[in-house]
Amino acid sequence: MKASFYTLGCKLNYAETASLERQFTDRGFDVVPFSDPSDVCIINTCTVTERADREARQIVRRALRRSPNAFIAVVGCYAQLDPETIASIDGVDIVLGASEKFRMFDFAGSFQKYSSPKVFVSPIATVNDFGPAFSGGVDDRTRAFLKVQDGCDYTCAFCTIPLARGESRSQSIDACVSQARQLVEMGYKEIVLTGVNVGDFGKKDGRSLLQLLKRLNSVDGIERIRVSSIEPNLLNDELIDFWLGSEKICDHFHIPLQNGTNEILRAMRRRYTSEDYQKLILNIREKSPDAGIGIDVIVGFPGETEQLFEKNFKVIHELPVSYLHVFTYSERPNTPSIDFPGRIEPRVRYTHSDKLRILGQMKRSAFYHSQKDSIRPVLIEGTIEENMLSGYTDNYVRVRVPYHPSLENSVAMVRIGTHSGEVCDGEIISVKSKQSLINPMLPILNSVIR
Repeated sequence: MKASFYTLGCKLNYAETASLERQFTDRGFDVVPFSDPSDVCIINTCTVTERADREARQIVRRALRRSPNAFIAVVGCYAQLDPETIASIDGVDIVLGASEKFRMFDFAGSFQKYSSPKVFVSPIATVNDFGPAFSGGVDDRTRAFLKVQDGCDYTCAFCTIPLARGESRSQSIDACVSQARQLVEMGYKEIVLTGVNVGDFGKKDGRSLLQLLKRLNSVDGIERIRVSSIEPNLLNDELIDFWLGSEKICDHFHIPLQNGTNEILRAMRRRYTSEDYQKLILNIREKSPDAGIGIDVIVGFPGETEQLFEKNFKVIHELPVSYLHVFTYSERPNTPSIDFPGRIEPRVRYTHSDKLRILGQMKRSAFYHSQKDSIRPVLIEGTIEENMLSGYTDNYVRVRVPYHPSLENSVAMVRIGTHSGEVCDGEIISVKSKQSLINPMLPILNSVIR
């Protein structure tokens, strides 16, 4: 039988989908692209925004158009939060919640279509297991996403994740290290630690993200470690100093801000002030002038008047960060903010989002320009265009270099050149793992880009 998978949402979802794929492969299924006809279609959903919900419904219908007789299973956050809505979509056979998604073979039987959909979703308060998960990059075999934490104990007013994934919980350090070694054996060069709230790793049993990083840092064969995202209130000096002092941990931080004003941060129920955040960013920048620093921003939260937006814009404009991820606020059921006064018109939300996205492009361009002529390690990942490969530096600058098949999945020292859009030209200086083969060809390869 053939099985296909579709993933919506974050890298954590991609890691979990990969674990589901391995379950099917181990049981003799042929895993095929989602665009191909298949006997079983598994859709791993997200529910961070209304758009994510809508996409999930569209993907179900797309799967049925390609494979009208396929067994359709829907799992993930949207499945946990609104299983009955998913079950009402024509063609869906089974809906599995957060506690059930890794036990699909216990619920789906022989994967024959049902006359009516079956729903297996436990109350989120009872969900406390940790389904181990890791995956490679979406399009290549260079970076792997390793799930180390799940769930969240925070009560941010806009967020559905605690409702969809339950309380914060972590994998053991030994299990994380064991899976990291397995990924090294599979050929991955970079491991990205992922979770809902990675900085909260191990807090409930006396462990910490710092302890995990120290253990992973000592694992032979891991060339690069990247942390997907970390809350600002969980980044202390000890963690930052180890992070920046390690040769393996990437000089890159992704730190959600959400808003630059204390008025909105309080309404959002965030755990820091605007001043705290600004001080943190300046501290990192002072310790590492070339660090890549990305931030998340939510635009159009209830009560964000024009004056508060301008104040927010000014704070972000002055922050020495590398790029922005801008999200337009979306009302989510069962979150406190859905009942807050001061609702912002959608037209205003989108206008403000566009302004911040333009600012984000300017930030990225300025950071890329600041890296010109520097030499950084680049993990070469895959083809970006004809005769060109691309990859990311340790501080998250996207670089393109001349194509050579032996460059793929290698770490090269690259001199950063001029940039166009979201990619910089690069000149290969040396290749860490394949020097004897590649270095004699460097003059020829580098001439391609010129």
